[in-house]
Amino acid sequence: MEDEAARRDAALPEVDWAALPPGTVASRFAAPSGELAVISLGDPTHPRVVLAPGVTGSKEDFILVMPPIAEAGYFVQAVDLAGQYESGAAGPARGGRYTYDLFVDDLVALLEDGDPAHLLGYSFAGTVAQLVAVRRPDLVRSLALLATPPDTGNGFAHMKRLGRISGVVGPRLGAFFMVTGIKLNATRVDASRLAFVRSRFAHTDRRSVDHIVDLMLHTPDVEAELRELPIPKLVAVGTHDLWPWERAAGQAGRIGAQFVRYETGHSPSETAPHQLTRDLLAFYATA
Repeated sequence: MEDEAARRDAALPEVDWAALPPGTVASRFAAPSGELAVISLGDPTHPRVVLAPGVTGSKEDFILVMPPIAEAGYFVQAVDLAGQYESGAAGPARGGRYTYDLFVDDLVALLEDGDPAHLLGYSFAGTVAQLVAVRRPDLVRSLALLATPPDTGNGFAHMKRLGRISGVVGPRLGAFFMVTGIKLNATRVDASRLAFVRSRFAHTDRRSVDHIVDLMLHTPDVEAELRELPIPKLVAVGTHDLWPWERAAGQAGRIGAQFVRYETGHSPSETAPHQLTRDLLAFYATA
């Protein structure tokens, strides 16, 4: 029987993704790689939640989940990763590369700027969040992985459609496929969402996409370390994600995480926000 959260998700109206929720504070954070764009909602004295989006994404990917999480008594922050959207000027020195260390160091610095947080990483940022949790467990109250590549090594190897050629396609061509698919609306989002995601590319450093695709071809294996961490862990994914959901379930088992699945695609924070929020709040209560 369909629950209330699923019913509300099925009836989501079209969203203006450039309009921040009432009460949201936009700011800039001086990270090691440069200034990162941050949005915050809620009482800063409340328990903290930090949300990190993936490659070609942005903090606005969370605007449907931030208000109910804040209303439940949390201080919620979302950030654009270096090179992405309004953090497009942040990144490596001229001639350098975007690396795992760069993204980890930025996220660690943001976490150090406040209380330890419930950390959620979406897609590529889920890999970064895993590294942060392993390296600085003192900063992470719980770890949630949302639609995160579920395999180590070549993270694209088991991706639907493109997985079979991922081993022979270089990072630049792989990034081209990614960007082109988004611009051509391969995931069939509505008109307002499509206009917003296309507009972000004018600000995103194209090199960052190439370099992140290369990083995803070399996903580090920290599963054993994650399993040993004494914090709650959650893996959340859509049935129609870019990777078979069964692989995410396997990842959850290997790291000792709870597992939840929604009847949606790669973006549960956008298409199943009520269900995701419900499960996150129950999850945070266990920390």
